[in-house]
Amino acid sequence: MAKKPPQAYLDLKEASTEIQTYNSILSLLHWDQETHMPEGAIVPRSEQISLLSAHIHEMKTSRKFKGLIEKLASVSTGRIKAKGLSAKEKAAVREWTNEYFRLKKLPVSFIKQFSQLTSEASQIWQCAKKESNFKLFAPFLSRIIDMVREKASIYSYKEHPYDALLGCYEPCMTSAKLHKIFTPLRKDLTHLLGQIRGKSLDDRFLHGSFDPKKQTALGQTILNALPIEPAFSRLDVSAHPFSTALHPHDSRITTRILPGNFMSNIFTILHEAGHSMYEMGLPAEYWGTPLAEPVSLSIHESQSRWWETLIGRSHAFWSHFYPLAQKTFPAKLGRVPLDRFYRAINKVTPSLIRVEADEVTYCLHVILRFELESALLSGDLQVYDLPEAWREKMKELLGVAPKNDREGCLQDIHWALGDFGYFPTYALGNLFAAHFFNAFAKQHPDWEKRLSSGDLAFVRDWLKTNIHSFGKQYDSEQLAKKVTGKPFSEEAYCRYLKNKYSDIYRL
Repeated sequence: MAKKPPQAYLDLKEASTEIQTYNSILSLLHWDQETHMPEGAIVPRSEQISLLSAHIHEMKTSRKFKGLIEKLASVSTGRIKAKGLSAKEKAAVREWTNEYFRLKKLPVSFIKQFSQLTSEASQIWQCAKKESNFKLFAPFLSRIIDMVREKASIYSYKEHPYDALLGCYEPCMTSAKLHKIFTPLRKDLTHLLGQIRGKSLDDRFLHGSFDPKKQTALGQTILNALPIEPAFSRLDVSAHPFSTALHPHDSRITTRILPGNFMSNIFTILHEAGHSMYEMGLPAEYWGTPLAEPVSLSIHESQSRWWETLIGRSHAFWSHFYPLAQKTFPAKLGRVPLDRFYRAINKVTPSLIRVEADEVTYCLHVILRFELESALLSGDLQVYDLPEAWREKMKELLGVAPKNDREGCLQDIHWALGDFGYFPTYALGNLFAAHFFNAFAKQHPDWEKRLSSGDLAFVRDWLKTNIHSFGKQYDSEQLAKKVTGKPFSEEAYCRYLKNKYSDIYRL
């Protein structure tokens, strides 16, 4: 029987659970804003989000919350001083203390102003994207960058303001570490892309006109076949697909339907379902504590990319699901062999849109954003010069350039939300996923055979046991070392891509 933790820990857990309940309400407001809210409700919704965000911040930095932490640890040093805490409970106290120390630096007035600004900016971004007019959004982006710089200064940093912001999403990383990882990654990716460039794969049958209703039905059928709890999740449609978790027993995902590209919907569902399965795999008994929270956005992204790419783009996965796709679209796919379909869905073509990018070029899209937002923060790049800088960087990395702002610097909502420092986690997610997958494949050498029979539960169970169940007990790098026995690097991902695409393109 587990030993009961100190009363101060139980009191802190209760207070944290109350805060998490408010966080869930805030997440629900954001989810509703992206899926169901009428356009005219932007002003009152922005005020609601601002008010609730400020209230949550006040609760997390209150004298009461600090007092509870101080009974267990030193707020200034983080040293655990309470007796009788288990290793997991010590980890929870550590995370509570770190978050308090970070959030306490931000005044409530900043939270209110920033929340309202980004809520309004996200709606303006949608209008600007629809009209492909960056000038509509530029004044809001300028204000956001000013506040983001202020936020970085408040948090403090040693080398680059980007470090303070990156730490909000991936505490293990700094700009220097990213450069150390991204430099060889960029070199390997551009080399592999150069080898592939000029080699053709026929994927014309993947494009054309695909009935949206049939796409929706196919996507829902595949989602239903995944080891995801249907009673705890739901699927909706939005302009920009995303995942929102209110509780391990309440997770929502969205997709979008592109009439001319039915695979976009399927890959989106697999991606967002990966996020959802992570959230539902967190231990519900610890809800409200860091032990039921994702490690970081990099690890979160590793789970979505795991299901979208390592599983969803595998030959084994489609050995089982391809007949269903053929039955749904017989005119397009009925006479196309599985091997040809598999190679087609893995075709490498430098493209303009990050979320539609193939595996080889995807991280180059992320590196582009990392370099541009770093320059925006340092002042080396001015906001009104962003569209042209984006075009030049696309030419440099991918050899293509957008014809308009919608295809270029307006394609992502992240900067409108103030999420500077977020983008690198997308690339890191790919790297962590491949790093983890090596350990998974060693423990399950027959994974392809089981996958081709439609068995997906063992994949989720491995992830739940080795990654989901720990919450924030370990940081990203510690978790990577624990799962694989090796320190985290870009090597596993680069090796995976080289092996896979050498086979597909007969390099």
